[in-house]
This record gives sequence, C-alpha cells and structure tokens, in this order.
Amino acid sequence: MFFAALFAMYFTIRSVDKGLGQHWPKADLDLRLATINTTVLLLSSVTCQMGVFAVERHQIRRSGRIWNFPRWGLREWYVLSFLMGLYFIIGQGIEYLALIREQGVTLASSNYGSVFFITTGFHGLHVTGGLIAFIFLLGRTFAAKRFTLEQQTSAIVVSYYWHFVDVVWIGLFTTIYLIH
Repeated sequence: MFFAALFAMYFTIRSVDKGLGQHWPKADLDLRLATINTTVLLLSSVTCQMGVFAVERHQIRRSGRIWNFPRWGLREWYVLSFLMGLYFIIGQGIEYLALIREQGVTLASSNYGSVFFITTGFHGLHVTGGLIAFIFLLGRTFAAKRFTLEQQTSAIVVSYYWHFVDVVWIGLFTTIYLIH
C-alpha cells in the first residue's frame, strides 16, 4: 500500500505539472545506467531463488569448486544476491550524485525532484533492508551448529521480500524511466 501511495503521488504531481504546461521530467535521466541497474537487480532475484532451491535441498554451502555453480549452496547464492543488490544501491547513488551535481535536481528543486527522490529513495531503503536481511541470515548459517527448519523458513521469507522489492522496481523503472 505504501508503494501504491508513492505511485499515486507520482502520477498526481505529474498530471498537475503537465497540466500547467511544465516540462516533465525536469531531468535528463541516465537510461543506460538505470537499465543496467535494473538488469542486475532482476538477476539478483534469480540468484536469490537459486539460494531457495539450495536450502530446500538442505544444501547450505557449496559441495564443489567455487566455479561449479550447480553445486552452490544457500550461502553462495545469497552472497551473490547481496553483492548484486549492493551494486544496485551504488548505481542509484551514482545517479543521485549526477542529478544533483550536473543538473541541480534535488529533493527541493522541483516537484519532479521531490517525486523522483522520494519514490526511488524509499525503494532504495527497502533494498538496503533486504541487504541487511541477507547479512543476518548468512550470519545465522555460520553461527548455528546445524541448519533448522526455522532458519530454512527465514531464508524463504527473505527471498519473498527480495522478490517483492524487485517487482516494485519494475513498476518504478517503467513509470519513471520509460513512461515519464
């Protein structure tokens, strides 16, 4: 519901600005960077799901060489998902800096700046929450003497959250970068 409200805010402010004859968007967004970030984030959902498949097989760690992906366990897949999510956050930070430094687009500079930074910023906070969940889950796999059903359930719940964050980004990316 929170993200639905953010989408409603975006479309409402967009329609008001366009109705007043204002140019929308008031920024030159880096579609190439956003597309790469989106691809990495979506692929992280695949790697996260591979971790779920591994935990369902009760395979917490890899059973072969590091480059033998079919033998990877939950840890390897979730570490890769974490790194891909971190890449997304860093890419978002790079875009923010470019918008601020090169174009003067800030949270307070215009309606567009407010909407852009609020919607993508809250999504970024949710991605960061997912990264923290990965860290805690991975820490539990090392701290526990044995992996329990409760920990398996936690791994699956973290994947649900991660997939949700990805689905929300598909909507945001489409709205902000493709439709605008």
